[in-house]
Amino acid sequence: MATIYYTGCTLDGFIATTDHSLDWLTSRDIDLDGPMAYPAFQRRLGACVMGASTWQWILDHDEEPWGSLPTWVLTHRTFPEAPASVRFDRDDVARVHADMTEAAGGRDIWVVGGGELAGQFHDAGLLDEVWLQYAPVALGGGAPVLPRHVELRLEETARNRDFMCGRYSVVR
Repeated sequence: MATIYYTGCTLDGFIATTDHSLDWLTSRDIDLDGPMAYPAFQRRLGACVMGASTWQWILDHDEEPWGSLPTWVLTHRTFPEAPASVRFDRDDVARVHADMTEAAGGRDIWVVGGGELAGQFHDAGLLDEVWLQYAPVALGGGAPVLPRHVELRLEETARNRDFMCGRYSVVR
């Protein structure tokens, strides 16, 4: 079991524009059966966690906001009713991680979007891997993939059509 920050990013290290747009990402060509693509990654998962901005993006852009994967949204905001699999929490990442680990049943935990949230898991010593799918675009600003110093070791690389993909382990 690993806690993994899996996300797309730009060549200059951003995961969203300043107005939270992902158009630069969703317009790129990727083979969903190819290396490091989301469907194979998703099959490894037992739970996931995200912040309020990511959850709001899902509500704004997905017709069915989430599936049955046990999901924690760390937030102080109030949201409309969510699927039964979604839990809203205000606690620190260490306590939430313990609950997620139990719910995941030995499977991986996905830190969804939000470099600051991934950074909090890193700061608590709970982040094991970072998987980045680099899109061939630079934004010049926006939400950084990781807004703090994090040491990583490259474990694997692949090309998936438009994307250069990298899997890194966190150096402790």
